[in-house]
Amino acid sequence: MSKDKIHIIDDDRRLCRLLGRYLEHGGYDVTFATSGDDISQRISDSSISLILLDVMLPGKDGLTLAKEVRELSNIPIIFLTAKSDITDKITGLKIGGDDYITKPFEEKELLARIESVIRRAKLETYNQTDKSQASFAGWSLNLINQTLCSPEGDQVDLTSSEYRLLTALVSRPNVAISRDEILKMISGREWSPLDRSADMAIAKLRKKIEQNPKKPSLIRTIRNKGYQLTAAVEYNNSAAAH
Repeated sequence: MSKDKIHIIDDDRRLCRLLGRYLEHGGYDVTFATSGDDISQRISDSSISLILLDVMLPGKDGLTLAKEVRELSNIPIIFLTAKSDITDKITGLKIGGDDYITKPFEEKELLARIESVIRRAKLETYNQTDKSQASFAGWSLNLINQTLCSPEGDQVDLTSSEYRLLTALVSRPNVAISRDEILKMISGREWSPLDRSADMAIAKLRKKIEQNPKKPSLIRTIRNKGYQLTAAVEYNNSAAAH
């Protein structure tokens, strides 16, 4: 069985070498670069399973690079950041990051996060093999291309975390999904009563699919349980999907 490949982008060469040795010991193939200047070439020339991306890179920063990656690929991204401010972390997740970890970090925690993100990505790919398009309330979610079309036929841009969140809601219509599950899905961490990240994620998704986000009819709040999609969902196979 071929190994998953991790590509590290960090200007700290010593950290790259240390992480490389640790991840190789954990069963991964590892490459690294100190900048993202050749990221488009890297993506097209190799089968990268996940990118570890430092936010505070000199020149073109990690957030800018993440946007470029998302224009080319859905390769999972975990941000490495020295910033602990929640706003910076949310910004990274909004533009397409799958998780983040704050420096300094325990290598075991990083490995666990990598395994979790890759596992989710593979599960999404597996689940799409015979259900490539989901339709609900006139909306069409293409599970192959990860695109969303409105009832009017307009394409609506989704971030990576928004796509995962909507896919989870669509896969379990009329079933409440807890805030804890939502937070794990979008950021890989446990929910706490003071953490509003899950509610913010739902609010942003509502703005994109609800006629009136202040009075939502598609994504309902279920008291003490979480959120649920209230519409019926129908699936088409790949032959019928656009």
